[in-house]
Amino acid sequence: MINDPYTFNLSVAWLGVLCGLLLGAAIGLFFHQNEWLGGYESWSRRLLRLGHISFIGIAIINFAFVFSIPNLKLDELLWIPSICFAIAEVTMPSACIVAAFWKPGRYLFPLPVISLFIGVIVLLKWGIFT
Repeated sequence: MINDPYTFNLSVAWLGVLCGLLLGAAIGLFFHQNEWLGGYESWSRRLLRLGHISFIGIAIINFAFVFSIPNLKLDELLWIPSICFAIAEVTMPSACIVAAFWKPGRYLFPLPVISLFIGVIVLLKWGIFT
């Protein structure tokens, strides 16, 4: 499925950083307006901030995975955490942005969370503690 998880997840991570910086710059244009999106404590504004930082936070998970690859014993299972961490990189910020403007969007959050759990469990069980 994925021939080179190293390059794939490294690309996903750097794209996540770029998207996080772009979203941060976009919302940063309005931070000085006290009542923008309902004020600092508003649902929309909090979730946009969370989306911005989740791009970068999950990119760090992808970087950690990439630099762990040489020490993992996953072999044929390496694609599982690779795909799971990439899915989380896309779905966590997306869920934040959708939920910022459509409250039922909060029901999207289990997808990135479950994806991260599966990736970490596979990595730990079969990649490190075998």
